[in-house]
This record gives sequence, C-alpha cells and structure tokens, in this order.
Amino acid sequence: MAAASPGKLHCLWAPEGDEVYRRYHDEEWGVPEYDDRALFEKLVLDGFQAGLSWRTILYKRENFRRAFDGFEPARIARYTPGKVERLLQDKGIIRSRSKIEATVGNARAWLDVMETEPGGFSGFLWSFVGGAPMINRITDYRKAPVKSPESEAMAKALKARGFKFCGPVIVYAFMQAVGMVNDHEIGCPRREAVQKSARA
Repeated sequence: MAAASPGKLHCLWAPEGDEVYRRYHDEEWGVPEYDDRALFEKLVLDGFQAGLSWRTILYKRENFRRAFDGFEPARIARYTPGKVERLLQDKGIIRSRSKIEATVGNARAWLDVMETEPGGFSGFLWSFVGGAPMINRITDYRKAPVKSPESEAMAKALKARGFKFCGPVIVYAFMQAVGMVNDHEIGCPRREAVQKSARA
C-alpha cells in the first residue's frame, strides 16, 4: 500500500525526522491484517512492548524476527529450555524471561486456536469487532482510548485460551496496529486509506 503523500498532515505521534517510525505509520499502522501468522507476530511484539515504548520494539523488530524464527508458531511451540536460555543472551531483543517464555506458551495456544476455531486465529480475533474495523473520530492521539469493551473481551478470551501478556491495554494497542480499530487522527491521509483496504 502506498505511503501517505509528503506535506500532508499526519497523526501527531508520527513526526518528521524519525524515518523508521514515520514509515511504520504511513505503511503499516492501522492497515487491516487478516493473516494468522502476522497477527500472532504483532500480538507477541505488543506483549514485549509492555513497560516500554513501541519505538524500542520497532527498532528491534528485525532482530526479533531473526531470533524467533520469523514468528512461525509451529517452530516456537517446540522451543526447549535451552533455546530460551540462548534467547536470554541475545542482545538484539528484549531479554525478559517472562516475555520469552510467554511467547512459547502463546505459540502453543495459537496452534490450539487454529485447530479449534473454524476461522482460525484471524477469524477468532476479528469476531470481537464484528469482522470489520471500528472507526473512531480522533483529533489528538493523546485523547484516544487506551482500552475498550472490545479489547477487554478479547483479552479475557485470549487469557482463557492460554495467552499471556495480553491485557486489555496491550490488546487495544494491538487492535489499533492491525486495523481492527481505525484510530488515525481526523485529517491524517491514512485514515481513509486504511479503511478502504478493509475486507467487505
């Protein structure tokens, strides 16, 4: 999908000067994502963000992808304690034992969802917003909600399926990132663009 045109107003959280962060806003954030594996990756990365800034995670994202085998759940689900110890020595990622071990457990939970939910992981998650993006009228990102009834329901369901690091605030940030909620500010050219990419 094409990036937003230069010179137009963007969301205030994506200022000029940080090319990586700005590209993330212009090309990824809020674009509806339906791929099961990609949704798993984004949920895991949002879990790693807990207590940190998204910028920190974004700049380490390629390191995470390398360390976690491209976020292929079937591979991660087979990680041994020895693999976890090696990840704890990897300076390219966030070396949190609880978050790394949660990623392994989340991969196993993902496999279970894929086996038991007719719509897979994507269908399971999108069902919490009725299958279509929710559209908010945000004029300033600082006034955007940090959670919603939908994120609370999704977080509760994920935890019931065995997922960790998926509280309602983390889940709401995830929903924004994968286009389940369109929180691009009014006036941002990406607001309408991402909405047009949603499935009917």
